[in-house]
Amino acid sequence: MSSEENNLIEILEEGHKVDIAKYFDYVSTPQAGAIATFSGTTRDTFEGKTVMELRYEAYVPMATRYLSSICASARSNWDIHKIAVAHRLGPVLVGETSVFVAVSSLKASVPIWKKEVYANGEVWKENAEFLEKRLELAETRGTLVKKHVAGEHKRSCCGSKVRVQEDEDHTDIAGDNKE
Repeated sequence: MSSEENNLIEILEEGHKVDIAKYFDYVSTPQAGAIATFSGTTRDTFEGKTVMELRYEAYVPMATRYLSSICASARSNWDIHKIAVAHRLGPVLVGETSVFVAVSSLKASVPIWKKEVYANGEVWKENAEFLEKRLELAETRGTLVKKHVAGEHKRSCCGSKVRVQEDEDHTDIAGDNKE
């Protein structure tokens, strides 16, 4: 499936509200570890003036091309699975959503670790996609980043925090038994 097929871009005709659940459901996928959303709404004041509503007009083919270009640009910088973008036309009252964007990704650009807790122990997991993306960006930018050398014992954020209980013994990632 091409990246173009993983985009849902809609310019909504006047009178049609943004169905946030529709776009969130579109980007939801078991392959993605994260979903980010943005909702632009009409505010009640701007520069000291009371806002009653916003009115949007667009040349739909051009607006769709521009949004497709923005999606392509985002894909060139991040590991994105699916993108959904919706923008309303016509009047949008205060508090209503005029634009909604949802993106599913592999969470590759954030250094976050998670602990998986099992019935018999727990394991800290690094965000492998983050580490791969960091190396890729460093190579692209010519930045020095220490690369993992094959066969070298890898020390990570988690160190010996990996512990799974087997019978009465505790075994860490190196296979050492701890009492």
